[in-house]
Amino acid sequence: MISTARVPADKPVRIAFSLNDTSDETPPEDSIPLVFPELDQHLQPLPPCHDSAESMEVFKQHCQIAEEYHEVKKEIALLEERKKELLAKFEQAEKEKLDAAQLAREYEALAEENRTLKLAQSQCIEQLEKLRIQYQKRQGSS
Repeated sequence: MISTARVPADKPVRIAFSLNDTSDETPPEDSIPLVFPELDQHLQPLPPCHDSAESMEVFKQHCQIAEEYHEVKKEIALLEERKKELLAKFEQAEKEKLDAAQLAREYEALAEENRTLKLAQSQCIEQLEKLRIQYQKRQGSS
């Protein structure tokens, strides 16, 4: 049977242990305690019973799992940030694509208007020339 000590939920838990396989099961006093503040209280490793090798092993496994969990959470956060960056780039590209399409439509409309205006200009020039010729004929006949 594994015995555990309960810690009040409002108290921070500090845990010290060594992952090396030494026969000394008492934690060294100069070791730095491991803390898992990113874990919810119910996921925190419970302090082991130092008299039980099985309890110490379960505790070590739980701490390793907690470290792996922390690494996975960090990786997820990085991937979510990368996703946000890519979505922002995608949205910018889509906006530029729409802007380019709008500019292409405007260009085509303006080019068509330009052709129409040039045709009207050439017709006006022809009509002006005909009127000049008629005016000159009237001037010459009077």
